[in-house]
Amino acid sequence: MATVISPDPRRWWALTALVASMLTLGFDMTILNVALPTMAGDLGASTGEQQWMADAYVVVFAALMLPAGVLGDRFGRRLMLVTGLGIFLAGSVMGALAPDVTWVVVARAVMGVGGALVMPLALSVLPSLFGPDERSKAIGVMSAASALGMPLGPILGGWLLDHFWWGSVFLVNVPMVGIGVAACLFLLPETRDPASPKVDVTATSLTAAGLGALVYAIIEAPTRGWGDPLVAGFLAGAVVLLAGLVLRERRAARPMLDMELLRHRGFLVNALTATLVTFVLAGLLFLLPPYLQAVLGHDALGTGLRLLPMMAGLMISARGAQPVVARFGPRAVVSCGLVTLAFAAFLGSRTTADSGYGFTALWLTVTGLGFGFAVVPAMDGALAALPSDRAGSGSGLLMTLRQVGSAIGIALLGSLLASAYRDRLDVTGLSGRAADTAGESVVAAHLVAERSGTPGLAASANGAYVHGMGVVLLVCGVAALVAALSAAAFLPGSESAEGGESGSPAMAGPGADARQ
Repeated sequence: MATVISPDPRRWWALTALVASMLTLGFDMTILNVALPTMAGDLGASTGEQQWMADAYVVVFAALMLPAGVLGDRFGRRLMLVTGLGIFLAGSVMGALAPDVTWVVVARAVMGVGGALVMPLALSVLPSLFGPDERSKAIGVMSAASALGMPLGPILGGWLLDHFWWGSVFLVNVPMVGIGVAACLFLLPETRDPASPKVDVTATSLTAAGLGALVYAIIEAPTRGWGDPLVAGFLAGAVVLLAGLVLRERRAARPMLDMELLRHRGFLVNALTATLVTFVLAGLLFLLPPYLQAVLGHDALGTGLRLLPMMAGLMISARGAQPVVARFGPRAVVSCGLVTLAFAAFLGSRTTADSGYGFTALWLTVTGLGFGFAVVPAMDGALAALPSDRAGSGSGLLMTLRQVGSAIGIALLGSLLASAYRDRLDVTGLSGRAADTAGESVVAAHLVAERSGTPGLAASANGAYVHGMGVVLLVCGVAALVAALSAAAFLPGSESAEGGESGSPAMAGPGADARQ
């Protein structure tokens, strides 16, 4: 007979600590995107280097998610959360003091180590604190916290960039980390699963090397060409390394990458849906700030404010997802959310250099609504399929998939944007060096136009960038439509159906409440 576990009386206070931790990461998710155009100008960073400043974080983040979940299960989730916040703080200070692009990339990688400990462990605590009837609400609160950090980050970052140097956007993490650490220490109970597997150093190395090789190849391909020996070599190496990871984990008695979870339809389809949505959102957040700053001419603070429609739509849908799911079921809500996201992307692809901000605000709002209604039920459905004794490693797998989607989204969509921009840019009359510089990014093209006195170059760069953005949005729309059809075909139609698919109740199982 299954043991009935009474809810932890401190669970809502504990959720406050998790919200503080997620808010810290939420700030960082978008504050750098707003700072990238300014950093590109001050540091002379090309589009590829900007992609690495963004992707250094998510590649390390994705590579360390699985061992982070296992470490939390074995040694205590609260302990690892606090440790992760401390590492995140160290990387933030390093980023603020970085003298060049290389050190910024290194600092972002260190921050990725800290973020990898925070994100999956914050999620893995939820199944041990909340029952199925409350878990969706808790996920909605945490999603809203991340969503709240996303608009506040660009606004605060924009204000800092208007008044201080670009490194100040990293220092905003210092007080946020302090609040998160204090909340975790005083409000969050310690939970662990001592029976979890040991950290597999080889598997972790294969993950990091495989993802790094894949992202490097995607970022370098527009410049070197897909047939370039270096690009082809890194792609082949990525396939070999990631295939080796899968084979190793399939043979392990207690793998970090639990392939068995992928056999449960509820977990697999929900996880892939959340991954696709993250892919689209990461790409959008990478391409929007240069459009708002370079093409429309807004400053950093104005850019942050003009991202608010998307964040507002996201917060509204994240908050309203639970009652809508209760009324219509997760399959209908996730599918409609993805269709809404596709519609927003197709609408956005109609943007021209002369469209103005009003049209952009419209499709950004619809984008936020679609994102929230797709990702919140998908995340809840995936977590519901996890046996509670694998909460840490299972949440780590879920977040690893999402961060892989984020890394590939920035790399692939950013590279597609760079290629389309370079093909459309008119550099007639420029020297070879000036033409190469203008082709690196729309920000660089504006600097070249200003220094060389060729205003036609700025207009051409604006048109080329908006053209590339339209191509990217078309790809996002098609991907969202394909995901919507898959969700409609394969997702269970109700919570009960989903639980039946998972084959394991969300709150039962050995080690369900292994608190100490």
